[in-house]
Amino acid sequence: MVDPLPPSVTVDEITHPLDGAHPFTFGRDEECTVRFAPDDLGLSRLAGEVAHHDGHWWLRNRSRSRPLEVVDDLGFRTVVAPGRRLVLEGESTVVLTGTVRRHALVVRIPDAAGDRGTGTDGAAPGSDLVATAVGAGVMVNDADREALAALFEGYLRPFPRHDPNPRTYAEAASRLDWPRTTLVKRIEYLRNRLTAAGVPGLHGDNALRGLAEYVISTAVLTRDDLERLG
Repeated sequence: MVDPLPPSVTVDEITHPLDGAHPFTFGRDEECTVRFAPDDLGLSRLAGEVAHHDGHWWLRNRSRSRPLEVVDDLGFRTVVAPGRRLVLEGESTVVLTGTVRRHALVVRIPDAAGDRGTGTDGAAPGSDLVATAVGAGVMVNDADREALAALFEGYLRPFPRHDPNPRTYAEAASRLDWPRTTLVKRIEYLRNRLTAAGVPGLHGDNALRGLAEYVISTAVLTRDDLERLG
């Protein structure tokens, strides 16, 4: 059996193995394990650290005033406030925003990464759909996935193109070169079917955000679907 790779942090294509006995620190201070932009006063001298404690790897925000942004392997964003900490699992991108530019660290914790699964794939016999069963038998075909990918592309793009916000219908339709009405009808029909199947949170002011969270967290939409956008 091949031993799993050790936990690590990658910065600018350089990988640093993590040592459970010593924290991995980052910021603009020369004493940090990785030093970012010493002249950028928008970054804290000690912005944060990754350290092992109580059987877990933790990200701790060591700044007194600057939040850290963490993007998980699905593309969801969590803000870690000054003084707070977050358990890291699988692969996460930690983003620091300075005055001059943004910086990123990719943290990999292989032993903590579980198999998220990909849902129940397959189409009904005799069907021409390439579909995934979600909710109570709601089927998602290729055109649905294309529309979802255009709406939620930003969630699935890695740093620095990551943007965890849905596009507007008009923007997504333009991305596909579809009429806006075609995209709206397809997404609204899917949203209504999911709601009828018992999926909550798909109506109201945050309906598109709720739809994004549902289809990405259940692997109905994955990074592989970005290939549909060309």
